[in-house]
Amino acid sequence: MVSILLRLGTRGSPLALAQARETQALLARAHDIAPERIEIRVFRTSGDMIRDRPLSEVGGKGLFTKEIERALADGEIDIGVHSTKDMPTLLPDGLVLSAYLEREDVRDALISPKAASIAALPQGAVIGTAALRRQAQVKHLRPDLNTILFRGNVETRLRKIAEGEADATLLAVAGLKRLGLIDHATAILSEEDFLPAIGQGAIGLETRADDGQTSRLVAGIDHRATHLAVTLERAFLGVLDGSCRTPIAGHARVEGERISFRGQILKPDGSAMHAAMRSGGLDDAEALGRSAGEELRAAGGPDFFAG
Repeated sequence: MVSILLRLGTRGSPLALAQARETQALLARAHDIAPERIEIRVFRTSGDMIRDRPLSEVGGKGLFTKEIERALADGEIDIGVHSTKDMPTLLPDGLVLSAYLEREDVRDALISPKAASIAALPQGAVIGTAALRRQAQVKHLRPDLNTILFRGNVETRLRKIAEGEADATLLAVAGLKRLGLIDHATAILSEEDFLPAIGQGAIGLETRADDGQTSRLVAGIDHRATHLAVTLERAFLGVLDGSCRTPIAGHARVEGERISFRGQILKPDGSAMHAAMRSGGLDDAEALGRSAGEELRAAGGPDFFAG
């Protein structure tokens, strides 16, 4: 019988399983152990079970993590493997995001049989999306477009487009690449026009704060530039109290010993947008994120996200 060294917790979607297997392989290689000693346990989360309503109406994006976090806190697993963009701003007491895998492409992709770009979509075309950020950005670029709720995993959303339920949808390039489905992308959207979600493209590893052994093991696969960038982005999000109830976007980039960031808040209907930029040394990453968040909180005012 194989002696289990680590237990990973993940959702059961094809993308989540691909991310867990990537984590398993990296840990095994980094520590010269058999992959079979790293067990993958699958959890069905509340977010997976609720498909007919926006997450903002039923508790926010923590619905994709709470069952995994409960198992982590209870000692049933050692590491929660998450899409970082699904992580709430505040983690449960005793849990920490201790490492990140090297980030994939952060951009969004347009999938449409009707047009090669958002600009080329017909007047009044329908875009299916579950993300308020994407909805707001679409409306900001094209107020005439309509949006409808699209929930489900990547394959489900691609099927809905193929069956004509909407004229287009938007998906993360990272997910399409990890699933070998990037050929479905009609166009890759520029960051200038379509700033990504906080943490997009990054796989985050959550551990118990008091579990020193597991923390040391995941440190062996932590990607420093991704860790610094996501730390800045989540500091920005924290100031704005961001969740899936608020259209917030941002991306930090590490280049040498410098880090740069652009963040954005939008009205849910896309009618207004504020942006902030920061640049500085790597040691200042968290402070830069907070500073940008404070600038946009002041620019938007207390009622900015009301409608």
